[in-house]
Amino acid sequence: MRIVVKIVKWLFGLVVLAIVALVAWLYVAPPELIRVGSGYSAKIVCSNVFIAGRDANEVLAVDVQAPGHPLLRLMKVSVDKERGMVSAGLFGVLGKSVAVARDGLGCAAVPDGNTGKARQTAIYAEPAATRQGALWPEGERVDASQNPEIAKIVDDAAMAGAGMRAVVVVKNGHIVAERYGEGFSAKTPLLGWSMTKTVNAAIVGTLVKDGKMAIDNKGLFAPWKADGRDAISLADLMAMSSGLEFNEDYGDVADVTRMLYLEPDMAGFAEAKPLTGEVGKVFSYSSGTAVMLSRLWQDAVGDKAKALTWPRKALFEPIGMHSAVLETDEQGSFVGSSYLYATAHDWARFGQFLLQGGAWNGNQLLPAGFVDWMREPAAASKVYGKGQVWIEGPGDEENPGAGAAAGLPKDTYWMEGHDGQTVAIIPSEQLVVVRLGLTPAKLGYRPQAMLGALVKALH
Repeated sequence: MRIVVKIVKWLFGLVVLAIVALVAWLYVAPPELIRVGSGYSAKIVCSNVFIAGRDANEVLAVDVQAPGHPLLRLMKVSVDKERGMVSAGLFGVLGKSVAVARDGLGCAAVPDGNTGKARQTAIYAEPAATRQGALWPEGERVDASQNPEIAKIVDDAAMAGAGMRAVVVVKNGHIVAERYGEGFSAKTPLLGWSMTKTVNAAIVGTLVKDGKMAIDNKGLFAPWKADGRDAISLADLMAMSSGLEFNEDYGDVADVTRMLYLEPDMAGFAEAKPLTGEVGKVFSYSSGTAVMLSRLWQDAVGDKAKALTWPRKALFEPIGMHSAVLETDEQGSFVGSSYLYATAHDWARFGQFLLQGGAWNGNQLLPAGFVDWMREPAAASKVYGKGQVWIEGPGDEENPGAGAAAGLPKDTYWMEGHDGQTVAIIPSEQLVVVRLGLTPAKLGYRPQAMLGALVKALH
């Protein structure tokens, strides 16, 4: 009996030792997957707390944990509002990552822990004087349509999709209907995810108009001049046909998640990728491409401080997107692939800006014809445009013709983002429809049915 007891104690000791060793390993050298999870948790909570004013625990439970990887369910966060900092880790202590808030630029993930350097990137922005009582788009007042058919469409839960947070319908330059999910309103800034790419492309357009960039420019980065990457043009990047390697798979440690949550210099990471396809001939959707575009237009502005204020001065303020916050990485490069927060009214303003060909109140902010060029089919794709827009609807790269099946006009084009963010623009109908929410792709929701019904009802 004593031998059995000794064996049990010995085995128990081994188990305890193994657990201690495992915890020590996870603390000292956490696997990259844990660091990606903690980096994502810290960043999303930070932005939603300091930009949108949401409750940290709600954001963790709903935005981070509910729809995502099982590992995310084990993440815990700590928010320091006085220091503008959020930390996250497995059980709150393992594989810890941090994100910091900066004046005027939202939050940045800080993969290397250098929060001091990250805080150096900031801008002072005076609160914008908005005309709350004026009718949208000059102000925020909405004169909604009294058409019961429109109300029926936007009130249909299946049409709006699970997790809907905002729907805004703009017809002939006026909001005719809007709906918001529980806990959200017209004042809530919401993340556009990859819809940011289209805004980033428009920012490139403002530099093209100023003569500081040209679509046919090549030799974009110094290291590229020594190899075949020298042939990549700005137009190739805009059309997602650079030929550069980039893995856009989410849910694991891929190029896109590594770039967003493990790399302090996102543009430098993307820039270093090798060629794996023929330049201009192979379509490959890449968030790294959009971040490189951000670095290029910031370099074109020249002065670093001026570049940080460029989106606000050249685009957001002129069209009244006063809520818009475009975030940077730790090094100060805008994350033009993913990180723009704005209210649904302001996402609708940007859609209306595109519908008007890049003009606002008679002021041509983008080169004449630039928006038309953006939505021309890319040479390497049947569903993507030349300027970071989709010319088939979300998901239609796998199901071409879905837009036509829903009764959508041929000139319909889209901004699309992760988890169900869309802005649809239909010039022939003078129609813009914003749909924002938290709707994972696995749910199979697609906004074409709602858009088709609205086109028919408003025609």
